[in-house]
Amino acid sequence: MAETGNPATPPVVRGAIVQLVEDLGIIVPNIIPFQYNPEKMTRGFTPWNPFEVDQTNRGAQAPMIQPYDPEETYQFSLELDATDDLEDGDPIAMTSGVASRIAAIKKLIEPSAGLFGDLIASAQALVGGGIDAQMTRPSIPISLLVMGPGLILPIRITSLSIEVTEFTPLLYPHMATVTLDLRVLTPEVFKCKETAATSLAIAAYEFTRLQEDALAVLNIANATKAALSMLPF
Repeated sequence: MAETGNPATPPVVRGAIVQLVEDLGIIVPNIIPFQYNPEKMTRGFTPWNPFEVDQTNRGAQAPMIQPYDPEETYQFSLELDATDDLEDGDPIAMTSGVASRIAAIKKLIEPSAGLFGDLIASAQALVGGGIDAQMTRPSIPISLLVMGPGLILPIRITSLSIEVTEFTPLLYPHMATVTLDLRVLTPEVFKCKETAATSLAIAAYEFTRLQEDALAVLNIANATKAALSMLPF
């Protein structure tokens, strides 16, 4: 989605994925803005199905029960292109095309102990040491999908694929398409551990749901007009 150049046209808000990296109890956001907002986004829901229970237990629960929020997923593709940056003389693009953007996106699926934690681990590995895998369990920092003020949700990337369509003379990617599958994380998954990042993730989830509830209420006016138009008078 590009700006039109018309001064009367409002600026287009750029989407982003914001990774909430916790370091020494402080959140250090790793912001990955989209170069171009996705042209298409697929949003899916998988509600709990009471009819899939064991046949011997059928009828034990009401058919309309919903014990938890439906599983919500997003799927979209991001187009990466170094052409504009090269025209602007960007030194990173001139050296490595869009490789830095791809590397930043890949970081979203890699475990991290924070800036200082990663630095310590790298230093230990350099001298032949390492962190005992029995003592620490690698984890991925929480990320937020931000598509304007109306959609800010905690997510985890479940699939990531990169298709490079053009290379630089040094064989760095010049153009690429990154396809992402995301799953929304509901507040229930954060009950096991309370941190500054999980609190922010829950607040973002509830803020987005509040907006959706408000929009559903606003739709009552349109629904009332439609219902009146169906009456035979």
